[in-house]
Amino acid sequence: MEPRQQGLLDKEPLKEVDEDMVSEVDLNNTVTEEEREEMENELTKLEEEINTLKQVLASKEKRHLELKQKLGITPLSELRQNFSKSWYDMQTSTAYKKTSETLTTAGQRTSAAFSNLGTAITRKFGDMRNSPSFKSFEEKVESTVSNIKSKVGGTGGAGSFEEVLSSAAHASAQDTPTNNVNESSERSC
Repeated sequence: MEPRQQGLLDKEPLKEVDEDMVSEVDLNNTVTEEEREEMENELTKLEEEINTLKQVLASKEKRHLELKQKLGITPLSELRQNFSKSWYDMQTSTAYKKTSETLTTAGQRTSAAFSNLGTAITRKFGDMRNSPSFKSFEEKVESTVSNIKSKVGGTGGAGSFEEVLSSAAHASAQDTPTNNVNESSERSC
């Protein structure tokens, strides 16, 4: 017979390892029977201590809740107290103080910059108002207002801009009723 080649595509099924053989292998070969008993005893004692501690903790938590109820401490008041303490801790932190100082300084500088900007704008408007081109524009507006007033009001005297607007509104109001009558008569047809 020809020797078989074994490769990745071997046609024989894989053999499973016998479970009995695995259980016979003692991984604790290095532990003697006395040491094993001692460890089991220690494990038992630890489990008992853990159970005792759980019972003590449950008892203490129950007493804690009773005292809170007697003192009128509610979960909401606790939350408020925790929030207040956290807020205080944050405000006293170095990072908060530095940030607050930085923002205060930035706010002061921004305020000063806006103040300077406002002063500069006011100064520029004052300069502009005193300029020859603005004075010429102002004279033209006054002349136009005077012309409008003389046409609307019938008086040739110069008046304030508010008076001209008022007389123009008055004249417009007198025209309005006739328009409304025409519109209402057209609607009824």
